[in-house]
Amino acid sequence: MDWKLEVVVVPVSDIDRAKSFYVGKLGFHLDADTRPTESLRVVHMTPPGSACSVVVGPVQIAAGTDPGPRASLQLVVPDIDAARAELAGRGIDVSDVQTLAPRDGGKFVFFTDPDGNNWAVQEIRERVGAQIG
Repeated sequence: MDWKLEVVVVPVSDIDRAKSFYVGKLGFHLDADTRPTESLRVVHMTPPGSACSVVVGPVQIAAGTDPGPRASLQLVVPDIDAARAELAGRGIDVSDVQTLAPRDGGKFVFFTDPDGNNWAVQEIRERVGAQIG
């Protein structure tokens, strides 16, 4: 049986602001912006090349409050330097490239969305002959 993660719900305080950040700044594809009920708006977005999407709207937090732990999400890219340059070029406050595990080349950059949800971007280079599982 395959178990595929296809959607992650990210808590936000302002759906329009989140949509603007994820679509306008990060370059995610807007899959849907719907109102299943009068009181519920769902915005579904997918990172370029990803099989997993991000949804905002179903879980809203009150602006100016501390909702507790935030979402922590991770993207993977083949070139961390190019990814960092693209994020910075889009006006995102992104960390410098950090090597967390020198022996395996674990290179990362980090940023947060407007609601404090944490994002990590990790460089994963294709390994010849490597198998998972």
